[in-house]
Amino acid sequence: MKITRLLFAATMMLAACTQAPKEKLTEYVNPLIGSGGHGHVFVGAHVPFGMVQLGPTSITTTWDWCSGYHQDENSVIGFSHTHLSGTGIGDLFDVTVMPVIGEVSYWRGTLDDEKSGLWSPADRTQEVAKPGYYAVPLTRYGIKAEVTATARVGVHRYTFPAAQDAAIVIDLENGGCWDKTTEAAMNAEGNNVVVGYRYSTGWAKNQKIYFAAEFSKPFEKFELAGANNMYGRASFATEEGEAVLLKVGISPVSIEGAKAALSAEVPHWNFDKIAEVADAAWENELGKIRIEANSVVPASTFYTAMFHAMTAPVLFNDINGDYRGADGNVYNANHNTYSIFSLWDTYRAKMPLMSIIQKERMGDFIATMIDICDKQGRLPVWHLWGCETDCMVGDPGIPVVADAIVKGIEGFDKEKGYEAIKKTLAQNERGRDLRKEHGFIPCDLFKESVAYDMEYALADGAAANAAKALGYNDDAELFTKNSHSYRNFFDPAVGLVRGRKTTGEFNEPFNPFFSAHRDDDYCEGNAWQYTWLVPHDVAGLVDCFGGREKMLAQLDTLFLLPSVIEGDPSPDISGLIGQFAHGNEPSHHILYLYTMLGAPHKAAERIREVMTTLYHDDFDGLAGNEDVGQMSAWYILSALGFYEVEPASGRYWFGTPSVTNAELAVDGGTFKIETVNSREANLYIQNVKLNGENYDLPYISHSDIKAGNTLTFEMGETPAIWYDEAILK
Repeated sequence: MKITRLLFAATMMLAACTQAPKEKLTEYVNPLIGSGGHGHVFVGAHVPFGMVQLGPTSITTTWDWCSGYHQDENSVIGFSHTHLSGTGIGDLFDVTVMPVIGEVSYWRGTLDDEKSGLWSPADRTQEVAKPGYYAVPLTRYGIKAEVTATARVGVHRYTFPAAQDAAIVIDLENGGCWDKTTEAAMNAEGNNVVVGYRYSTGWAKNQKIYFAAEFSKPFEKFELAGANNMYGRASFATEEGEAVLLKVGISPVSIEGAKAALSAEVPHWNFDKIAEVADAAWENELGKIRIEANSVVPASTFYTAMFHAMTAPVLFNDINGDYRGADGNVYNANHNTYSIFSLWDTYRAKMPLMSIIQKERMGDFIATMIDICDKQGRLPVWHLWGCETDCMVGDPGIPVVADAIVKGIEGFDKEKGYEAIKKTLAQNERGRDLRKEHGFIPCDLFKESVAYDMEYALADGAAANAAKALGYNDDAELFTKNSHSYRNFFDPAVGLVRGRKTTGEFNEPFNPFFSAHRDDDYCEGNAWQYTWLVPHDVAGLVDCFGGREKMLAQLDTLFLLPSVIEGDPSPDISGLIGQFAHGNEPSHHILYLYTMLGAPHKAAERIREVMTTLYHDDFDGLAGNEDVGQMSAWYILSALGFYEVEPASGRYWFGTPSVTNAELAVDGGTFKIETVNSREANLYIQNVKLNGENYDLPYISHSDIKAGNTLTFEMGETPAIWYDEAILK
């Protein structure tokens, strides 16, 4: 379904104008972008960063169905209140609700028999997906399903045919989907309320969710059914076209917390009003960046990227501040706590973007991460519903906390954040003990050694920046030294990083195109992709190559090689241009290395190529997994013309602005981006001005952005260098 919405007119001066845009920003959002291919995006109803993500869940549970939805298949087993968006592993799908007519069997069912189980085909030709609202007809039962949400409450409206045996089924098993129910129970309170809980194990090993469900129509009876009574059927008779509403509050803490969410967030039965409020919440958050769109950056693609970027982290506390800590116990906080921290993905662009446009929430994100460290002994790696999954390599929580310290983000204790960084650096698990013993992680003692070590080195570099910002200069010197461990893997004979053994010898045989999923020296990549994972020490990497020109030549080669990954690679290695893999995160900063090496025209060319060939407004409009907002955040920042290459540096390197103009809501009011001679052919920066004065740096600082300045790019058709190249030395 190609989006055909009109772009913003060039005459709209957006936030600074006295006349507002004629259309709401939410009207540009298409939640179905990325719902095909390998995008894995969540499709359903939610509010920005809401705990509830209410949408359809399918029978299929293979990799491309991680979010519970994919364009290639239209089954619906019910509408679940929790989902993941853009991950490479599935989980959640808690408290699934399915409206039915007649007798059904209580399990997922099979695709070759649409009368099996609870499921129904969905009529995708009448599907409606927009911010805060989702609707689709369930053809097996003749029921129209509509859902909307608040932060902690999912609201359902099911329009039934005339039936004496209509019912709404609450499913706490979810058919043995990605996780397994370990304990569950529910019971009716009166004739219109059902309460219960579900404990499960899967990617999150000890997940707990509680719910309270209130029906607008009293049920005639409520029966437990299915295996271990994990299904509850609320039955009633319906008239033709009768709408039955259901509102479900959820909590990670208690049934009482779920009930409190119901009372506080949805005290009425006005479904349309709830959907309007959800739409307004999205309108407010999308308005944090207002752009003048064009043929390179359509409004549909940009604002859908904004929508996807603000799906997670998700709220993880009750109305009264109660939350479940990383140790499994219940605590109370005076700030909002969050979960779903996909940090290996999001430390690169998603969290830096949040530091610009979500400063209040960013403080709570960091405070939550510090609390997780207090409870589990180290910063989170990949935290899911209060549980550490340890998914992916390195210590990606360190760059995020360090970045917040360097930028002066408010809402958390900087000294406690720094102590959490040091505590995490001191750990001896996940290969850190080997790194301390040998100076690097030997490939003959540890799988994915290069990837782990290079991510640790990057985290050390970020920690050094945090130490400098707080005045701990001795620590900064030590962390900087540790951040150079990647140099042990660089082989000057081939100009690439390779696994190294305890003897000091490089690992043989060596094939730079080879990648074996979870069973080689890299993680979701190969030597060509990992060689550039040194954003914290580009000058040191230049020295490894033997000079800037040699590094540039090898970087050019990266994009000219065959787009073939040999061995048994992860499907995450996608979006290939040569051996550059934009569909996975280790490559995301690489294009900006050109600016850092004195060849900004090459950065502009490759960035424009990625933006116009690997992003578009269709089902398969993402080159790889959305990865909880990282793919979208890269697009947003790159469209604005800059990207934070060096974690915790507080500076964003220029590429090529692809929007015509933009305005960002920041601390100091409005940060404006203006482009002069903005045409599709004019992709090269000729000159830069800050508040009207010539600006000779290749990057802009976070402090200059948050102060609310005006950044002007003068564009042209020919390559140019506007900055003092001495700064690169």
